[in-house]
Amino acid sequence: MRGAGFTLVEVLVALFVAALGIAGAAGLQTLALRTEQEALRLSDGSQLLASLAERMRANAVAMALDDALNPYLELDYDAAAGAPAAASPCFADAACDATQLAQFDLFETAQAVAARFPGGRIKVCRDDGPAPGWDCAGATGAPLVVKLGWREAGSAVADASLPRLRLMLAGVAP
Repeated sequence: MRGAGFTLVEVLVALFVAALGIAGAAGLQTLALRTEQEALRLSDGSQLLASLAERMRANAVAMALDDALNPYLELDYDAAAGAPAAASPCFADAACDATQLAQFDLFETAQAVAARFPGGRIKVCRDDGPAPGWDCAGATGAPLVVKLGWREAGSAVADASLPRLRLMLAGVAP
């Protein structure tokens, strides 16, 4: 009787189809893990920007300074340049003025960028332009903007060429 079993070709075709299915599932799993990592980093970045914004709002004296003297507008930290410059600790029991407090806020923020965002960069500036880059097109009176970018593992881009998050701060003193 000829139809009693499977031929070797049928078995090989079935194994090939099963292998394709397993390879596809593995690829989807890798993509899902990468997407989850990116979503976590976006969430973490949003929290970091919101934290810096709240620190800026809480330091009304520094925010009332002229743009040339406002220490927050000096923040342009790139993790590729190395560790952030140290600042004197300003905690509740320390006697710090508004500028020292701002410098400590910026130091802690830069530390967080270096620790949690590979190839990270953060910048605070006045920017009223629609361009998504790191350049700031704003003059005095333009909204304050905090920009954060990083490079994901396995990315073909050699640097954090564009900010991934941009937070426009409303309600801060000009």
